Amino acid sequence: MRTRVFALGLLLLWAGCAVGPDYQRPAYPVPPTFRGQEPEPAPEALATSFGDLAWFDVFRDDRLQELIRIALRENYDVQIAAQRVLAAREQVTIQRASLFPWLNAGGQLEAVRTSERGFTPGVPRTERTVGLLFGDLTWELDFFGRIRRATEAARAEFLASEENRRFVLQTLVTDLARAYIELRALDQQLDISRETVKTREESLKLVRARFEYGWDSLTPVLMTENLVYGARAVVPDLERAIEQQENRISVLVGRNPGPVTRGRSLLEQDLTVTIPPGLTSALLERRPDIRFAEQQLVAANARVGEAKALLFPSIRLTGAAGWESAALRGLFTGPASFWDIVSPSLLQPLFQGGRLRANVRAAEARRQEALLTYKKAVQQAFQEVSDALVAVRRLREVRQEGEKQVQALSRQTRLASERYYGGVTPYLEVLDSERQLFESQLRLIQARANEQLAVIALYRALGGGWQQDRPSAAAPPRASENQDQGGHK
Repeated sequence: MRTRVFALGLLLLWAGCAVGPDYQRPAYPVPPTFRGQEPEPAPEALATSFGDLAWFDVFRDDRLQELIRIALRENYDVQIAAQRVLAAREQVTIQRASLFPWLNAGGQLEAVRTSERGFTPGVPRTERTVGLLFGDLTWELDFFGRIRRATEAARAEFLASEENRRFVLQTLVTDLARAYIELRALDQQLDISRETVKTREESLKLVRARFEYGWDSLTPVLMTENLVYGARAVVPDLERAIEQQENRISVLVGRNPGPVTRGRSLLEQDLTVTIPPGLTSALLERRPDIRFAEQQLVAANARVGEAKALLFPSIRLTGAAGWESAALRGLFTGPASFWDIVSPSLLQPLFQGGRLRANVRAAEARRQEALLTYKKAVQQAFQEVSDALVAVRRLREVRQEGEKQVQALSRQTRLASERYYGGVTPYLEVLDSERQLFESQLRLIQARANEQLAVIALYRALGGGWQQDRPSAAAPPRASENQDQGGHK
């Protein structure tokens, strides 16, 4: 009967309630729609979001997909984040181990010979060998939930590390896509600059011929030379920017700086928003940085309970048992056995100079800090989505107007050349038209790139980019296998 009562008491102790607040997701005023969103989206479209698409469904360039796959395997930030996840996972096991009894085993073998000339004269010399084999058990009963709260915090920190890993993946994928689009924009600007240099050099030959035949003055020659030199100066600057951009992409994919092979041109990149942003409330579940901030809040909330549990008594069960004998052959006999079971010991802190109370207040302050950090992350997420939505729409308009301007300036330049060679207008009109056309072409390329960069920013703001690759995708080659690939096409 006593055994049953004792077991029931242990069960009640084990089932004790943990002190401290249980976590509840804090309320946040979620807007009904994103600012900048297209008016009145279809109700069936609200269930899905552009951020739900996997990165290989958004970025259709085969070469860009290959670079992303290599980066996801070789990038050092990704590998560092993965190791942090492993360490955090093991920390949960370490913390949870305190919930169970700790059993240790030990042994000792001691040979002793006394001295005949010691402090006790007349005692004959003796020799003996003592063997000891024992085991001890220690179990802290988590009656007030200190260990459970600490385990809860460790588990939340593990989940936070996993969300941080996803955030690193998202950042890597979108940064690599941005760098690739910027590289293709620089490539197109370089092509236009080189073509412009060739066109102006041809114009310079014609103007010099007119001057040598006496049909024109030296002024058009000098003005054309000035345009040629200006166009030539743009080429090396773009080449510098291209090499630096290639170095940036190489580091992102986890290899030393080197050339990068290209896929589709800037005009062939199909980056369009075909799916609406979705429900605003779903953003809290989709973005890794918001989930990371929430898990940090969960951990801070559990730490408050852990700190409060230190104010209450700690209860331990201890015991030891084993064999001890001066004759090794009789070590495991009945008379050599011993045991010592200590009834539950209780330790109640009475006075520690206010340390425990201060520890509770510090934990509550850290929880409040984590709460504010979580709300700030949510607020910033809505701002980023709204900024990206308005950027996609307005930059599309900028690109459309830029295309119209380039078409108009192209017609203007052709007409000005015909009028000049027909002797109707001065050469200054031709020079001004060519200068405006060249600048507008470069601006149009940048406008196209900015529009696609805005789509990438929207995709990232909506929480996309961290999804895993297709299961059937081939394993990406290591960086060393791609070291010699490159070249501008």
